[in-house]
Amino acid sequence: MRLFMRRRGEADTGRDAARALADRVRRLLDLEEEATVSVSEISCGDPACGGAETVVLVMRPGRRTEAAKVLCPMSEVTEDALLAALKPLSGPPGGR
Repeated sequence: MRLFMRRRGEADTGRDAARALADRVRRLLDLEEEATVSVSEISCGDPACGGAETVVLVMRPGRRTEAAKVLCPMSEVTEDALLAALKPLSGPPGGR
């Protein structure tokens, strides 16, 4: 059984990493100020899942929420992996 407890400072590090990644997403997609970016790390408890993955949600006014996944923990997301995951989100609405 996995308990959801963190050591002191661990939560702040995760928040900082999420903010930094959200800023990179904003820059790469050239998002307007009204857009919202949410970044989270999801970890599957099943060893067959392959571990943690990073999920990016992009919410733009007048558009459906779009999601991108990077199949590694937030701390290991590279610029190339992020670019590849965001590529379907960079076009016009419904243009995927």
